[in-house]
Amino acid sequence: RMPNWGGGKKCGVCQKAVYFAEEVQCEGNSFHKSCFLCMVCKKNLDSTTVAVHGEEIYCKSCYGKKYGPKGYGYGMGAGTLSTDKGESLGIKYEEGQPHRPTNPNAARMAQKVGGSDGCPRCGQAVYAAEKVIGAGKSWHKSCFRCAKCGKSLESTTLADKDGEIYCKGCYAKNFGPKGFGFGQGAGALVHSQ
Repeated sequence: RMPNWGGGKKCGVCQKAVYFAEEVQCEGNSFHKSCFLCMVCKKNLDSTTVAVHGEEIYCKSCYGKKYGPKGYGYGMGAGTLSTDKGESLGIKYEEGQPHRPTNPNAARMAQKVGGSDGCPRCGQAVYAAEKVIGAGKSWHKSCFRCAKCGKSLESTTLADKDGEIYCKGCYAKNFGPKGFGFGQGAGALVHSQ
């Protein structure tokens, strides 16, 4: 066992001393870069892919499988009925912030996406480095959010209608089947006595 010179921090996974050159910090805990792995699938993690549950760290996929909503219609990437915007994972969400380039002069030198009139959400030109395609249009990464709840989207969590984009949960609530047995949660058919 190595001596802990100077009383350094301990790794949240292996409990051995973590030195500055090999340290990754997450939620106030320190980890060795080599220990900062999903507890289930052992994928390398970083600040954009980590999901924390107590003292445990996961990739977002394994976290969703383990702690996401259960039941009919879930478990296939559709766990989007939550209104949690990620604050519990340390993700900052700013409502209604229009997209503005950080360096306005850089936009002149950036490559414009051919034939694009602009982002459907903010109307500004979309450049190759910030482009996401959804519903057949080019969007800024920061504008690629559900039109109803503002949740950030990916191609796998996207549903579109009339040129607008939604998370699967908002799409189902607003445009899904209506009538007896629908809209009351998964499998909630009501039987009258």
